[in-house]
Amino acid sequence: MRPLDVAVVGAGMGGLTVAAALRKAGAAVAIYEQADRFTRLGAGIQIGCNAMLVLRGLGLEPLLRAQAFYPRSWNNRDWKSGTVLFDMVFGPSAETKYGAPYLLAHRGDLHAALASIVPTETIRLDHRLVGLETSGSGSRLRFANGRSVEADVVIGADGVNSVVRTALFGAEEPRFTGRIAYRTVYPAGRLAGFDMGDCTKWWGEDRHIVMYPVKPDRSEVYFVTSQPEPGFNLESWSTKGDVEVLRAAFGGFHPDVQRVLAACPDVYKRPLVDRDPLPRWVEGNVALLGDACHPMTPYMAQGAAMAIEDAAILARCLDGVDRDGVAGALLRYQRTRQPRTNRMQLTSRANSWGKGETDADWVYGYNAWTAALS
Repeated sequence: MRPLDVAVVGAGMGGLTVAAALRKAGAAVAIYEQADRFTRLGAGIQIGCNAMLVLRGLGLEPLLRAQAFYPRSWNNRDWKSGTVLFDMVFGPSAETKYGAPYLLAHRGDLHAALASIVPTETIRLDHRLVGLETSGSGSRLRFANGRSVEADVVIGADGVNSVVRTALFGAEEPRFTGRIAYRTVYPAGRLAGFDMGDCTKWWGEDRHIVMYPVKPDRSEVYFVTSQPEPGFNLESWSTKGDVEVLRAAFGGFHPDVQRVLAACPDVYKRPLVDRDPLPRWVEGNVALLGDACHPMTPYMAQGAAMAIEDAAILARCLDGVDRDGVAGALLRYQRTRQPRTNRMQLTSRANSWGKGETDADWVYGYNAWTAALS
């Protein structure tokens, strides 16, 4: 049986993970990415135990442990008094309980780690998808650079503004929450010896800020906010924000927050969007993955983790399947994943995760390599 020929649209976290997982399952994979190069964006990422279980299966755990920070807890504190609202303990106890560590990393480092396990020749940069035609025997993808390719399976891992999703189900704008996120990574030396803690979320009345180191030696630190700014709606990871506007927005917050913001040299900003759970992710031999089908607010730090889990489940569903079985396998993937991602989207939207006593087992105790398939 000839290996399935799979085209993955998008080389973000989800696209790279599904490519690696599918290759492990024996598929022939090509990734098509619209950017002409990868860049190390100034953003952090929390790699939950559930995501680490998937990454371990792809052989990345040693590299990520060496590059990321291993926090004692996710500490939730009152914006003004500093009173601890809930301390979500990680470290060795969580690793024992859930079977994998909880790590804090630079987003660029996790992306580079994933890219390192996908052969360079399988990643086609400067390929912006402009057309998708499907038939019973496969799909044809057309790109802005004039290229056209055919594939047995197409995976749309192209983000919240997915071209693949629009081709399948029509155009529909994501839901703007009326809130924006300021975020940045900067050298810890700018803090002049101040210890910002392991991972802290400062809960304000209508805004919050999360801060943590992203390197094992604490040499780089990261923060991200969520605050009202209804007039801002540009979806970009690289739009610059005004540091003074940010500092003013958090005036009155605890002195620890003021120290971190005062040391910040510059920031980026982007709108926070999500969608209601989509009823369909699959059409024939085409499936959506990650933010293309279940974009969510970042309040549980599970957006990338859900894409990473999707990748493992999708690879398991396609493992050993011939061309005639692709459509059924993709529907199995959809049925398996939707209950969990629907719950994650709606729980994250509520923005109460960690504010008080929180049951984390259903999130971090999930192993996509062994979870029951629908």
